[in-house]
Amino acid sequence: MIHHLRAAGVGVIVDTRGTGVPAVLHWGPDLGATDAAALSALAAASVPAVPPSSIDVPLRLSLVPTRGEGWSGRPGVELFRDAGGADGASAARALRAPRLELVPESVTVSAPAGPADAVGAADPAGGTVSFELVDLDASVAVATRLELTPEGVLRLRHRIENRGRSPLGVGRAAVVLPVPARASELLDFSGLWAHERRPIRRALEHGVHAREGRHGRGGHDDAYLLAAGTPGFGFRTGEVWAAHVAWSGDTELWAERSALGPATLGGGELLAPGEVALAAGESLETPWTVAVYSAEGLDGLSDRLHPWIRSWSTIAGRRRPVVLNTWEAVYFDQSLAKLEPLIDAAARVGVERFVLDDGWFLGRRDDRRALGDWTVDPAIWPGGLGPLIERVRGAGMEFGLWVEPEMVSADSELARAHPDWVLGRSGDPEWRFQRVLDLTAPGAAEHLFERLDALLAGNDIAYLKWDHNRDLLGGSAHAQTHAVYALIDRLRAAHPGVEIESCASGGARIDLGVLERTDRVWASDTNDPLERQSIHRYTSLVVPPEYLGSHLGAARAHTTGRTAELSFRLATALFGSAGIEWNLATASEAELAAVAAWTTQYRRLRPLLHGGRVVRADAADPAQLVHGVVASDRRHAVFSVAMLASATTALPPAVRMPGLDPDADYTVRVLDLGRARTVQDANPAWFDAGEVRLTGRMLAEVGLPMPLLAPENALVFELVAD
Repeated sequence: MIHHLRAAGVGVIVDTRGTGVPAVLHWGPDLGATDAAALSALAAASVPAVPPSSIDVPLRLSLVPTRGEGWSGRPGVELFRDAGGADGASAARALRAPRLELVPESVTVSAPAGPADAVGAADPAGGTVSFELVDLDASVAVATRLELTPEGVLRLRHRIENRGRSPLGVGRAAVVLPVPARASELLDFSGLWAHERRPIRRALEHGVHAREGRHGRGGHDDAYLLAAGTPGFGFRTGEVWAAHVAWSGDTELWAERSALGPATLGGGELLAPGEVALAAGESLETPWTVAVYSAEGLDGLSDRLHPWIRSWSTIAGRRRPVVLNTWEAVYFDQSLAKLEPLIDAAARVGVERFVLDDGWFLGRRDDRRALGDWTVDPAIWPGGLGPLIERVRGAGMEFGLWVEPEMVSADSELARAHPDWVLGRSGDPEWRFQRVLDLTAPGAAEHLFERLDALLAGNDIAYLKWDHNRDLLGGSAHAQTHAVYALIDRLRAAHPGVEIESCASGGARIDLGVLERTDRVWASDTNDPLERQSIHRYTSLVVPPEYLGSHLGAARAHTTGRTAELSFRLATALFGSAGIEWNLATASEAELAAVAAWTTQYRRLRPLLHGGRVVRADAADPAQLVHGVVASDRRHAVFSVAMLASATTALPPAVRMPGLDPDADYTVRVLDLGRARTVQDANPAWFDAGEVRLTGRMLAEVGLPMPLLAPENALVFELVAD
């Protein structure tokens, strides 16, 4: 049969006829209700010609493309078996170019019911197609599952089973999807510590553009998302096809344009040679590869991903509290006397969760020792954490704690007691003066669970900031990632009320695999608002803003040394899971009043900020960033206009605000977050009047002239429909 899945303006057509490997005939815009005859006609019309110097039959890209089908591009699976093994040399030859065939009775389809002659005609809401492939000569089976969610998100995964007698090596088990020829421009990302998610654009030309992450975590230079789109696609314009690997270990994403076949997007876990060898009867299930199509630019990707993530989110229905983290306030200088003024200041400005960062555990006086010794240091906290927690709780705040369970210091009681738990060999380079704790070593994960379980059971802790401050330079990233997932899952089951933030020296582990088991992500170690504007803009393509930890820092940024206006810092930190990382005990009365007003606004706007639709404008001036959040009924919105650098013209173009109801009348007002600095005092008349009333169509198509903002300043506008 040919199966047509439809949802939220997206259509996927999968051909499972015959015994060949099923193929995706279409992934892109919804083609509307179709009957079996129309689908068969499309399949027949889609058969290509046979070009010169190629295989002698039309080449069709299957869902598991291999050389055995004549596919000379990157394969979907690569499998290996020792030629001298029990299955013999013939199996080794077969695995070099496996000949997978469909087991017809294995095809399972789940799709919304509709009229018999119109597949998906009534309220299309996606569905699933799953099937099994076998190579009997090679004793291999590959089961594939394809899902189109009601939000229009497509995700796929494989399960590879060794049905032979000798070990089966897995070199690649990835998803490959076709993209049309008009998708000729690519976007992905790179970055550095404190400068994550930097966009890179290029043409999709002949050959493979591959991004491989070999950090044992995503890494600061993680590709994150690989998008192929029509030339010049932006946030609001163009068609886009994109892929993301929902996995926190090593990954690969690629785009390929071949002279002999269709262009493709591919992705999956990146496996090292020999990393996965399946014994007889064993199987490997791959991580999900998440694929998204948009007919309305990059914002259309978020329009599908954010509602889908919210449908299974760990934080659904939970408010995102205002957080204060102590790191940039006191660093390692901890004591109750030192923290009491900070607790009082935090409570005064409206903080709801107080997080004690690094430095609380046995012997931890700097970043060169004691990781792994997860016992409260009696020299710093002679009464344990109890007195501090009581003080925080008495001030009306929850208490949170920083941990880094996956790491160990060479100078630690744990490393001295269990050198066999330290990943790698003696003499291997350290990274940030620490090593990786091998969670696959017998007893290591159990020990960690016992220590963290005791810590949570013995203290009123609502939140763990879970850090991961270095790459894995040895061992198996595959096994380590599975082990940390299992540890987090076990802790969450034992302490379901405790929230966990994923931090990896900032934003080096943000993916849809870790998001399934955490409640917040730390987008970057920098609180510099200039850096954060861009980091949040692109991280939020995939991750909804309620997950993105966004902190108000001190005037002088710890990471860059740059000084920023308080209004710019407040405006930037508002759009996310807001918090503070600043010694408020040293702030002036005026600063404390401004921060208190900001937390009040955040709490008032929280349902909109964390439940609305994220929209971004394609500003004519590259120095200007415009983004907002629009309520689902489009009656309420908040927009930010930020100048990152000097304007390219003396009079910047009017700011357009997309995503509104075109026929509604909106009153636009400036949200009071302190005075933004301008290059000249003369403002547009509407701005000096305090508000303006315009239709959504006027605001989206004509826009509003802005005050002449100085570089590194921002304004926030609230829009309410009459």
